[in-house]
Amino acid sequence: MVFNSVVFLFCFLPLSLLLYYLVPGRAKNAVLLAESLAFYCWTGIEFLPLIAVLIVFNYLCALVTAMARGRLRGLLPVVSVVVNLGVLVYFKYANFLIDTLNQIGHFGIASLSLGTVLPLGISYYIFKIISYEVDVYTGKIAPEKNFVTFAVYVLFFPQLIVGPIVKYREMADQLHDAANRCTLARAERGAEMFVFGLAKKVILADSIGALWTDIIGAGGVGLVNASTPLAWLGIIAYSLQLYFDFAGYSEMSNGLAAMLGFDCPANFNLPYISASITEFWRRWHMTLSGWFRDYIYIPMGGNRKGPARQLFNMFLVWAATGIWHGASWNFIAWGLYYFVLLTIEKNFLMKYLKKGKVWPHLYTLFFVVLGWGIFTANQPGAPLGLLLQKLFVLQGGISPLYYLRNYGVLLVLGCVCSSALPRWLWEKINRNTAAKLIVFAGTIVISVCYVVAATNATALYANF
Repeated sequence: MVFNSVVFLFCFLPLSLLLYYLVPGRAKNAVLLAESLAFYCWTGIEFLPLIAVLIVFNYLCALVTAMARGRLRGLLPVVSVVVNLGVLVYFKYANFLIDTLNQIGHFGIASLSLGTVLPLGISYYIFKIISYEVDVYTGKIAPEKNFVTFAVYVLFFPQLIVGPIVKYREMADQLHDAANRCTLARAERGAEMFVFGLAKKVILADSIGALWTDIIGAGGVGLVNASTPLAWLGIIAYSLQLYFDFAGYSEMSNGLAAMLGFDCPANFNLPYISASITEFWRRWHMTLSGWFRDYIYIPMGGNRKGPARQLFNMFLVWAATGIWHGASWNFIAWGLYYFVLLTIEKNFLMKYLKKGKVWPHLYTLFFVVLGWGIFTANQPGAPLGLLLQKLFVLQGGISPLYYLRNYGVLLVLGCVCSSALPRWLWEKINRNTAAKLIVFAGTIVISVCYVVAATNATALYANF
């Protein structure tokens, strides 16, 4: 079940909010846990035992870690991290590792029968759990003694699908203050975030993404037939689609959390207005970047042990960032691509970027868009070699004019909405209650129309 589905918007969301608001404060966490379990199990209970065992294991492990002394205290967090990462590696990377070993050494190891679907949200809740265990060990937080409260933190349904990766210490106070958790102001802010996130997802991301699909999809023209201008138009569309899809979903997540009484950190902050790659990664997927900084980069020494060690730490972080995104070599290459760019900026380029005005933004956009070409290279129809050839070796082929006529307005709208202009306009509109209600209601109506239309189109396609 996804947030932009009819069943979520018209059934699960209103019913879960109604029940959550009606129960007294002391029962809210229990209700929230039940709703999160229902959300998690909506498409099946195959992986319910897995997450149940992980919750129990990590709940007990943190309690014992806090009480342990001597070597046992240092050993328990290591065991916890190894177990949690082992689960993630098994489900997400085992067959990738087996295939790699077979290609290198021709070992003939049989692939594991893991199915085609990963456990829901495993990349996100494993990182949440690891941050919790490490913070308990380092004394930043006390272990959670209430099992239901800890289970709510791990299973919190607004964050299950695409995060953000919120640390326990960022939610702890609100998890323990159920009586004062829900306020009208927080619910209003949450509804705004959810609706505008939904609009980014269904109006912009899905519509703009159709251009890239028209080029590389099964029924598309084929990247091999695209001209160089059309290839650039397509990869720009993919860059916009990826941003609005991810940022929109993250905004919906934080909006849902706010409606449930939780203030969670933002995950995106207009990354495409950045004037350097360094700034881009301070604005893009901020909770993931913060997690790698706090739990890999700084513990490994950060920049405190000399330039060579810092370079090695950066290499580890960006290799891990690439691997986290998927079990494919293109993701690893994408992570290392940013390691190279950030190393160049840190050691040479940043002083010039700070002096520039326009060209640093153009430089950043160019390399970010090119990076998304590496990122998407595992998709059928978009091999990286062919894409790079199309982008950098001027070639004829199908003209972009037809696609500009069909998608031009959407692309311009996407570029505008990637800037600070919409945020500035909303701050102005917010001062007028009538204008605010009109814009908010109009956004709801248009977004719902897009959701229903997409649902009907999917149902119609499935009948053929």
